[in-house]
Amino acid sequence: MHTRRFRRTVAATLAVTLLSAGCAGMRNQNAGGGDGSDNYPSGPVTMLVAFDPGGGSDVGARLMAKELEKELGQPVVVENKPGAGGQIGYTALSKAAPDGSLFGLTTIPGLLVSALDPSRKADYTVDSFAPSALQVFDPVAIAVAPNSPYKTLDDLVAAAKAAPGKITATTTGIGTTEHFALTELNQAAGIDIRPVHFADGAAASATAFLGGNVDLLLSNVGDVQPTLKSGGARLLTVMAKQRSPFAPDVPTTVESGYDVVQGSSRGYAFPAGTPDAVVNRMSDAIGTVMKRKEFQDQMKDLGLQPQYLNAADYKKFWDEQAGVFKDLIHLIHD
Repeated sequence: MHTRRFRRTVAATLAVTLLSAGCAGMRNQNAGGGDGSDNYPSGPVTMLVAFDPGGGSDVGARLMAKELEKELGQPVVVENKPGAGGQIGYTALSKAAPDGSLFGLTTIPGLLVSALDPSRKADYTVDSFAPSALQVFDPVAIAVAPNSPYKTLDDLVAAAKAAPGKITATTTGIGTTEHFALTELNQAAGIDIRPVHFADGAAASATAFLGGNVDLLLSNVGDVQPTLKSGGARLLTVMAKQRSPFAPDVPTTVESGYDVVQGSSRGYAFPAGTPDAVVNRMSDAIGTVMKRKEFQDQMKDLGLQPQYLNAADYKKFWDEQAGVFKDLIHLIHD
């Protein structure tokens, strides 16, 4: 997203262990602190993950959950509700009791786009949630073949201006992080790099790129590391304000003069109406966990770029990003 909108951004991902149906009933009675009291939580807390067990979002969440249990002094139990690109889980989160007994992993752009895009027909809005903290921001990187003539982002932009619509770039589908990132770059630089969508995911995108079928590989900087290490690609830029710890020698879009910052973020939110004291207690607990070097190292080992926003700043981030995505949604459907 534009740096001016994304400047306060960082990232957060939170996690836990699995919740049985019996625990689901218990959470409404035992989580405690629903009135915003200082003893929150006084019982188990459920963390809802809108994706399959074992995936990147789930693994990062469970890592956080383990540490949150130590910080909160209560069990933090993961409940997976996958389906419809996260909408099933987000719907359940939005409709849960706002008593602090349940909160959920939130991914952006996924959640915001599903709420704002009329074609998704989501049963929730951006305001259906109370953002608590951000844990992860994984910026999009642009990779080229090792023998590519493009040595800098300026080289790529110049070539794209000389041949509109001729240069192609991978995405993992319409409305995905990479798609929005490319749309942002096209808008900011006044160019027309054409997206090629691979709904089967990052592996399919990488295969097409490595086979020479697509000119540019767009991928989160953490996800592209195996391709880089194998010698199959070279990073041109990272769409961020500050350089990534995964690519400290690679210039950012902002350094190169393009006001574009885009990536995947993972954080946590409660249902709207949850007392501020509860939202802030969880935010503070996540922040404490995030300060631990051992935890940050574990995240990096998973390919996750740790960054933290507290509840107030995460809410600002949501609102800013919602405004940006609202302006761009019509472009991704053109």
